[in-house]
Parts: sequence; C-alpha cells; structure tokens
Amino acid sequence: MRFPLALTAKIAGHIIQHKLRRTPKFALVLQLEPLHTCNLTCTGCGRIREYSTSLKDMMSLEDCLGAATECDAPMVSICGGEPLIYPKIEELVEGLLRQGRIVYVCTNGMFMRKKMRDYLAGVYSPALEPKLAKLLSEKLISDKDVEAIRKGKTDGRPTIRPSKWMYWNVHIDGLEYTHDLIVEREGVFKECVEAVRMAKIIGYQVATNTTVYKETDVREIEQMFEFFSALEVDGHTISPGYEYDAAKKDMVKRLNRRPEDFFLTRQMTREKFAKIQEWGERFTIFGTPVYQEFLAGKRELTCTAWAIPTRNIRGWKAPCYLMTDGHYAGYQEMLDKVDWDKYGVVDGVARDPRCENCMVHCGYDPSGALGTNYQRGDNWKNFKYNFGAKPRPYYPGRSVNAFNGFSAGKGHLAEAKAALKSAAADNGNGAAHVGISCGSGDPTERDQLLAKIGSKLKVKTG
Repeated sequence: MRFPLALTAKIAGHIIQHKLRRTPKFALVLQLEPLHTCNLTCTGCGRIREYSTSLKDMMSLEDCLGAATECDAPMVSICGGEPLIYPKIEELVEGLLRQGRIVYVCTNGMFMRKKMRDYLAGVYSPALEPKLAKLLSEKLISDKDVEAIRKGKTDGRPTIRPSKWMYWNVHIDGLEYTHDLIVEREGVFKECVEAVRMAKIIGYQVATNTTVYKETDVREIEQMFEFFSALEVDGHTISPGYEYDAAKKDMVKRLNRRPEDFFLTRQMTREKFAKIQEWGERFTIFGTPVYQEFLAGKRELTCTAWAIPTRNIRGWKAPCYLMTDGHYAGYQEMLDKVDWDKYGVVDGVARDPRCENCMVHCGYDPSGALGTNYQRGDNWKNFKYNFGAKPRPYYPGRSVNAFNGFSAGKGHLAEAKAALKSAAADNGNGAAHVGISCGSGDPTERDQLLAKIGSKLKVKTG
C-alpha cells in the first residue's frame, strides 16, 4: 500500500461517515500554523511577509489542540513558519497523536537532526549503541552528540518519537543548486539529505514536499524523486507554485522580480505535470489519481478549499491556505459565513480572478477524494491507487548528481564569492568589504554584488 493501512482506513472511514450523514462540508486535513517565524526566506513563500507584523506571536498549545478537536480532521499538517521553532512542538505532536490524528510535521529540515538527537537521549539504553555507531559512521552525529545522548534527557518534556501515525514532511524543491537557490541559503539541501538519512536509520516515516515553479526543470524533479526514492523515503507530495497575493508582493518589493516570471499559469502547470501519472506509478506520490489527472489537464475539478482549512494566530483563515479575505473565530463560523461559490474555477471560468491559475493541492486534492466532478470509475481508481502495491525504492537513484551546488563548490553565490576574492587579491583590501552580507542566497543580491564589485574595480583602475 502507498499509505499504511491504518492511516488509509482512518481517512476513508472519516469520509464515509460524513457522506452517510450528508454533511455538506467537513475537514480532511487541518493546516495548523502555530507560528509564522522562520529561519529561511524562501522565494515564493509569502507567509512570513503576510504576517510580518505578528512574527513573534504564537498560538498556545491549548489553542492548537483545540483547533484540531474543533474541525476534527483526521490529519493535521503542522506548518508555519518553521514549526520546529515552536517552543512546544514536542507537546503539540504528542497531543495530536493522543487525539488519534495523523500528523505531518512540515519542516525545512534545518532543526530535524537536533530534535532526533533529543529523542535518542530520551530513550537511551545500551541497546541503542549499534544504532549510534551507525549514525556516527555515517557522520550524521558527532562524538559530542553521542556523549550527550548517553547522558540521557532529564527535563521531563516529551520528544518527537517515530510513529506510524507521524511523518517528517521535508521541503525539497529540486536538487542542491535549485533548492538552495529557492530557499535563499546555501547548504540547506545537504542538511535536508542528512536529516532524511538519519530519520530513516532511526525508524521515522519521511515524506518530501515539493513546489514546482515556472523555472523548474521537470527532468530535475524526476531525478529528485529518483534520488530520494533511493534513500527509501516513504512518499512525496507535489504541487504547482501559485501566484497568491502575499508571494507576488514579496517578489516585487524584496526581490525586484516579476511574479509572472516565476509562478505558473494553468496551462504551464499542465505542461509541467504532463508526466505526473507516470511518476505516480514509479514513486510513492501521495494524493489521488483524480488530482493527478487534473494537474495533467485531462479533466476539471472544482475547488474544495474548505476541506483543508488553515488555523493560525489570527483564527481560521479564509477562503484558503493561500488567499486571505478574513479570519474567523471558529471553523463552523467560517464554513457558514464564507460564500464559497465566489471562489475557484468552474468549467474553465474563474469565479474570482485570483483563482484563475490556481491548481494547488490544498484546493483540489481533496476534490479527488470527495468525489466532486465525479466520473464513472473514479472510486475504483482511487482505491486501486492507494491500496495497490507501493512502488519499490529506485536504487539506481544513488547515481543521480544531487549535490550539484554548494557541496560541489558551485553554489549560487560561488561566482560572487570568487569575484570578492579576486577583487581583494588584485586591489588589496579595498574591495573586500563590498557586498559582505551575501549569505541569504537571493540571486538578486548576488547580481547586485557582482555589479558593485565591477563598479569598484573600474574606479580603482580608471
């Protein structure tokens, strides 16, 4: 099976129960954002910009757990911001598991190894030594880490433990060069890979989460699937990048780039996802084949954003994860007060111009599971896909040249760094200070840095 039986049965039972009750709208997945603080500034993510005035604010643990109970979604995706920054993330994960939820921790991967070391310290016994030796030999932990783990954990707090009900959902948008460029920091891809490797050795379930943009090379995405399949990840989610308001404003203001050069139109999405069904046969891609057909342009679906609601520091965000027309105090209040017929695309016509190019999973993947725009055979298609044999790991993926950027000395800041060194060598220290804060990975910053260096050299040699 692509998804563990207990998890599949839980989601299917939830849908059947509400169908029998004739519930008009209900939640399948809760997008829970306990905070919007993040350690990265990913291109295409408008979240930390949209909530820039409240980045220090956080939901209480009680509010987080209460939101899950309120909408009663069988699955909770903890996102943000970077959820591993949330001070009570361990208590939140444990609390959701106690409620019987399926939990996805959507992370950029930078703090995963620390959280897993905490878990190892919390359960340490001499029986753990062979696993520590393997992690040490793979250079995933250090001698100092081993010493700390052996001392055990004494603060009494829970840890994020391996569970069939929990997944690390790691943000990966391509191979090293591309991913580091999008997250605007070199070295992030390498850390993600090491975190994934460590997680699989310990026994966690791991998925990857990928957004496809206009500049994305689909062959690279296929190679990314091959590479992580060889690492035996448990599944993948993938969705097209969409030009929602907050992200568009950030691109113009902060990066001085045109959103239309980065985000996908509906036609571009269909071109990029032309092979999605083939990928679904080769790799464990989560979701429904009906949604895959939609992405490939073989059918239309109606948006069901209410099935994947977002709860954050301001309340229940509506109408969807990407667009904000208001926040509501309660999930049912949001369902009742939002005019859902104003949104989405129906028969190729956008009800709201902001929806025109959106084909994102948070609006349309549940449509495939709920049977909107039902076509004969859809139920069998979904059943066969999810209950059928899980694709085997693709071990030839080990030969993929995944580390084609920072690790190979060819990161997106390499040219700028080389120019700095050259300027310093040729002209003393006079040019060494130019553009010294070049660590964010923003390509515009790199280009500006190179321009400044060139200008500086002309002044000195003129």
